[in-house]
Amino acid sequence: MRLSIKYTIFALIATITNIAGQELSIQLYSGSFYILISVILGTGIGLVVKYLLDKKYIFQYQTKNIAHDSKTFILYTTMGIVTTFVFWGFEFGFEYLFHDKYMRYLGAVIGLAIGYLVKYSLDKRYVFVEKT
Repeated sequence: MRLSIKYTIFALIATITNIAGQELSIQLYSGSFYILISVILGTGIGLVVKYLLDKKYIFQYQTKNIAHDSKTFILYTTMGIVTTFVFWGFEFGFEYLFHDKYMRYLGAVIGLAIGYLVKYSLDKRYVFVEKT
């Protein structure tokens, strides 16, 4: 139970940093493709935050060196590609349906929540495992 609470809190932290990154991007740039750029930027920020939190506090995973950490991060990112499409589908779907920033962010939150549920299983099974 304690692990699920920690995971939920870290998912919330990553979600907040993702949305904050998007909002900051939109405040700084409102030209062509500003929503797409903000979503990509927010996704990247949220990905790095979630990786660091998951690696240390959820899976207590120790990387051996920078190369091992890089490989682990690439695998973590690869596992997140499918879940990112779910998240983006909700966010862009809400943007298309409602044409409202707050509804787009609500879609992002829903998509991220679904994605993080799936991602935990993928990470536990494929990313943060000891190779023998």
